[in-house]
This record gives sequence, structure tokens and C-alpha cells, in this order.
Amino acid sequence: MHLYDKQHIKIYNSLSGEKELFTPISEGYVGMYVCGPTVYSNVHLGNVRTFLSFDVIFRYLKHLGYKVRFVRNITDAGHLENDADEGEDRIAKKARLEEIEPMEVVQRYTVDFHNILNKFNFLPPSIEPTATGHIIEQIEIIKNILNKGLAYEVNGSVYFDVLKYNETKPYGILSKRNVEDLMHNSRELDGQSDKKNPQDFALWKKAEPRHIMRWPSPWSDGFPGWHLECTAMSTKYLGEQFDIHGGGMDLKFPHHECEIAQAEASNGKPPVNYWMHANMLIMNGKKMAKSTGNFILPTEIFSGDNPHITKSFSPSVARFFMLQAHYRSILDFTNNGLLASEKGFFRLMDAITALEDLKPATTSTFDIKAWQQKCYDAMNDDFNSPILIANLFEAVKYINQIKEGTATITQDDLDLLKSTVHTFTFDILGLVNVNESENGAEKLSGAVELLIQLRQQARANKDFAMSDKIRDELAAAGIQLNDGKEGTTFMTN
Repeated sequence: MHLYDKQHIKIYNSLSGEKELFTPISEGYVGMYVCGPTVYSNVHLGNVRTFLSFDVIFRYLKHLGYKVRFVRNITDAGHLENDADEGEDRIAKKARLEEIEPMEVVQRYTVDFHNILNKFNFLPPSIEPTATGHIIEQIEIIKNILNKGLAYEVNGSVYFDVLKYNETKPYGILSKRNVEDLMHNSRELDGQSDKKNPQDFALWKKAEPRHIMRWPSPWSDGFPGWHLECTAMSTKYLGEQFDIHGGGMDLKFPHHECEIAQAEASNGKPPVNYWMHANMLIMNGKKMAKSTGNFILPTEIFSGDNPHITKSFSPSVARFFMLQAHYRSILDFTNNGLLASEKGFFRLMDAITALEDLKPATTSTFDIKAWQQKCYDAMNDDFNSPILIANLFEAVKYINQIKEGTATITQDDLDLLKSTVHTFTFDILGLVNVNESENGAEKLSGAVELLIQLRQQARANKDFAMSDKIRDELAAAGIQLNDGKEGTTFMTN
């Protein structure tokens, strides 16, 4: 018997707006597709949070014994600057500005994407296809939709006919919008567009002379629409119908809505049973934006080189911080939140280390099997990682009580506690127990923060000699203090 026969998952399905019992199309097998990055810039923390959610889901499904085919694509062509099928290809624009080949841009930021995810201890997907590697499949889908009368060609470009499709299938079924409202809220076409209606979206775009990335097709030298690539790749590797499709909340409309319409038009059936969407990451209560300076890159978290944080944090601490919020909730990234997560993370790791030295007794004062099921119940309830973490800290409390001699545990229960804590902490949440040097760095940080507080107190008391002494002694030890508007930070030389 597999674990999935005993542990039944409920998934919040964006399509129905309800939690539904997860039943895969084929027993014991799960097909999952997640929209990957457009590789024209460094992966940002909001992207990482979305991919992290599905990394944990992938890990848990595998733990339950499912054979999972997890497909996460790389968008390396076709993603224009806005969702109205206008503007320049994001990758081509970057290549033009830097005077390099588009595939140099793709290579640089694909490598960056993989490096960052490796630092966060992500499992690689089963398949990682690229848009440019599936041009032929995209052209074949366009032909099929044209043959069914649900698309039209104008001046070498092909557009999906949303109003024609909506006559028999509801366009807007995922985002809970209807075509009438979309028409009312759309701007009028300016006469320069080839579209019949503003709601129509590109399946194929004819390349303008300046457009670097182009491929031959029956209609023109051009490039596929952004939405089409995911339909082509998910269908090729997971079939016309598969279990789970995931992505960020911002992709629900129009990207995922268009995917549903294309797949229904081409194959005559709904493509996905469970649509899952991860919510956004904000920073200091505001949307992350490079234009306002309210943003942080993953590498800046690891180095501490960002004005919004007071020190560096390990990738596992940052991962732990993000997992303390449910994937469907907005997460506010703050320095204080990271500091609190770091303390909690090391408290958990210290308890796991202490597990190895616990002495068994003849009785247990804690019901380990009931606690274990609570851990499963948390993950079975739409992959609720914060509840799981709360359960892990319930075990931490028990471990510390055993150390202090106020609680006892039998050998069998100790073995079960060890295996369960390790499974949920490392295999499912994907955390890494940092080594002694990193733990030492954490302790050093705490000591320096204490000295900074003492220095601030000395300055407040006008004891400038003591203030200078603390600064100078730290500098002699290779620790430089930096006084700024946000307070005092430090860096090691």
C-alpha cells in the first residue's frame, strides 16, 4: 500500500474556487505543469516564492508515493512587453540594448535561474522544455485551431477569435470574467491593429523588420504568441488532459485563461483538472518594484548587500521564511521577519541535532503517532506549510522537555520522531541543516548586534570614549560598522 492510499489531499482549485479532493487521472501518477521564467533578467524573489510553492508540492506528492512528471518551461521567445500583443520581445529588446545575440541573453539568465534555485535547494523538474524548442508543435496547434474556425489570419499574423469561441465555450471561466465585461472595459482598437476585437490574442505574430527572433511558418516569418507555448509543451509531455497546472496569481488572466481556450479549441476538452495559483510577495507592505527601490534580489539576501536588510541570511533561512506563509496568501518580506525566521530556523535545527543524544525510557509522555498524523493533515489541507511548521515546533518543545528531564520517550517512539522530523523538515520542506561555520556566523552576528546596542547606549549617554572603543575594537577584529539613516549595520572584512 502506498502512502497516498491513506493520506488524501485536498487542493484549492482556482477553477471552482473551492478545496477539492485530489484524484489523479491515472491512479498513482501525477502530471504537473508550472509556468517557468521568461529569461531576460535575473530571477527575482517573487518568482522564487512561486517556484518554491510548487517545489514543496512536488516533494510531497513524491513522498506519498506518486510517480510525478513535473514539467516547468523556460520562456525564451514570444513574451512581448505587454499582454496586448504589442511591443518588443523582452529577450530581443535586452539583446538589442546590450548588442549581443538573443540566445546569449537566454543562456545568461537561464544559468542564473538554475544557480539561484540550486542555492534554495530546489529539486529539478522532470522536464524543462523551451519555447524555441517547440515551434513546430505550436504551428501545428495553430493549424488545428484555424481549421476549426476559431482563429483567423490577417497580414501574416494569426489571432484567436475569442467571441467565436465564446459562442460554445465560456471564455473567462478561470478568472470569473465574462466577455461582455471585457468588451465594456477594453479600449477601442486604434485602426492600426489587425485584430477583429480587443479581446482576441495572438497565436502567431508576423515579425517586423527589426524583430531579431523569427521562424518560418505557413503565414509569415514570425514568432508564436506567448500563451501558445505552454499549451504546446504541456500537451506534448502530459497529454491533452492532465492533473495540475500551477503558476503565479498574476498569470491567471490573461495567460492561463488563454491556455484553457487554446486547448479547448484544439483538443475539444478541458486541459487541466486542478488549477493552482501562488500569491504575490510584497516588501515592507508595498509591491516590489525596481522603479521605487523597494526590491531585493536573492543574491543580496545571501550577501546582505541591500539597504532593506541588516545582515546576510542563508538560503535555507530565506526558504524557511517563505514557507511560514501559505502559498495562497500574500507574504510581506521584511528584515524583522527574516530575523525572526532565522531564530526559529536555528531553534529547529538545534532540536534536530539534539534528537541524536536523547535517551529512551520505558514510557512516552507524548503521542508521537497522533502528532505525525497532524503533520500529514497540514500538508493534506492544500499543502499548508505554516501549520506543518507549527507542528514541527510542537515536537521541538517536546525534544527540549526530554533534554530537561521533564518528559520521556520510548525507543520506538524516538525512532518514529526522528524519521518523521527528518522527513518533513528535509525531504518535504526542503530545508538544509546548515553547518557549524554558518551556525557560528549566526552566533557572531548576535554578539555584534549586542555590541552595537551597547555602543548606541554609550552614545546616548554621551560616553563617546566607550562608543569609539567599541567601534575601533570591532574594526581591529575585521568588523566594520556603518552608521546610516536606518541604523547601524556591519560587515566583515
